[in-house]
Amino acid sequence: MKKDVEELYSLGDELFRHPELGYKEYTNKKILTEYFEKHGLKVTELGLRTAFKVTIGKGSPRIGLIAELDAIPTLGHPFANKDDSNAAHSCGHSTQCAIMAYALVQLKDIIRKGSVTVYFTPAEEFTDIAFREELIKRKEIRYIGGKVNMLTEGMFDEEDLFIHLHTIGQGNYHFSLNTSLCGFIYKKITFKGKATHAAVSPDQGINALNAFVLFDNAINMLRETFKEEDHVRIHGILAEGGQTVNSIPEKTVYECYVRSSNQETLQAVASKVDQAAKYCAKAIGASAAIESLPGYLPMHQSRLINDIIRKKMLDYCAPDEIHDDELSMAAGDIGDLSCFKPTVQFGYSGFSGSCHGKDLCIADKKRAYLEPAEIVIATVKYLSENPEYVRKIKKEFKASLSKEEYLRYLEGK
Repeated sequence: MKKDVEELYSLGDELFRHPELGYKEYTNKKILTEYFEKHGLKVTELGLRTAFKVTIGKGSPRIGLIAELDAIPTLGHPFANKDDSNAAHSCGHSTQCAIMAYALVQLKDIIRKGSVTVYFTPAEEFTDIAFREELIKRKEIRYIGGKVNMLTEGMFDEEDLFIHLHTIGQGNYHFSLNTSLCGFIYKKITFKGKATHAAVSPDQGINALNAFVLFDNAINMLRETFKEEDHVRIHGILAEGGQTVNSIPEKTVYECYVRSSNQETLQAVASKVDQAAKYCAKAIGASAAIESLPGYLPMHQSRLINDIIRKKMLDYCAPDEIHDDELSMAAGDIGDLSCFKPTVQFGYSGFSGSCHGKDLCIADKKRAYLEPAEIVIATVKYLSENPEYVRKIKKEFKASLSKEEYLRYLEGK
């Protein structure tokens, strides 16, 4: 095995063993910074606590690569960070970082035209909300998601296009292409009732847990009204079910995502959820306070970029081992970026277990690290040597909203 490939595997393993939640990815950042410095590349700070970029070359075409730094809470994962809400790289983000770091180091001796920049982005996972809301209060960030903040601050404006990749995690195929992602809205619904002694005077109380149960049933009844083609999902957790068994629950807290591949449907279903909470609570004399946060927008891929990636994938697999045009129920802030720039996210294998599960691990290092890195390298090389193709990509791309419209959406206007 070549020494640089051994270094890639070692880098990936080290990142995998040091998971951190969004805006706290200091150890991962340190590991990557030391790797780049070893190879003579300069790290440029981007703020947002942990965001940074590394660039090779100059001028056009300007190719952007995306790697996500953060982990997600995963109870029971062998590398769960018990000091950070059991954070684990159970979504494989650590492998993205190793792949893109290795690719850039290899490309620095290959690229003769244009520039390539890897953006290491924090906080893709929409979690640890209380911590991030505190950062917003302190004006360290404006929004929950990392790339959302970077977009609004213009950090991606100079690039012509973006290449991203993500573990498949599950499935029997080698790679995936042209996968669409859903958008979502986060909601926190607090049902308020009145506490009394649960055994002595339940007639004098208002049960906030019952208000939630009624609401939960209403949501289930709404499901039959959703169109299949809109790919609607409503899923959540009961974050607080009551205060003590011996008292009628005065407060219950429900957190959920409302998802859809159709942005208009997403807004309409979110409104139905709000109405269900309000009126189910009112039906038994309780109340419902609803907090909504814009999540991420649906993703639309650049097929012209993926046409090149497909050709490079065929060096590693047969055509029927590429899963094409899947509509995934997952979401990511890469969807927001795809609204403004030609963007792709391709999937790669090499893992066992399930995404976001305690059993996710790297089963095949060649598939999980080397193959996707070599595909990125070959794709970037082609694009840098064929600026007319990049111009064609840019010409055919149409932004789905303006920056002003995006800001209004984020502010709920």
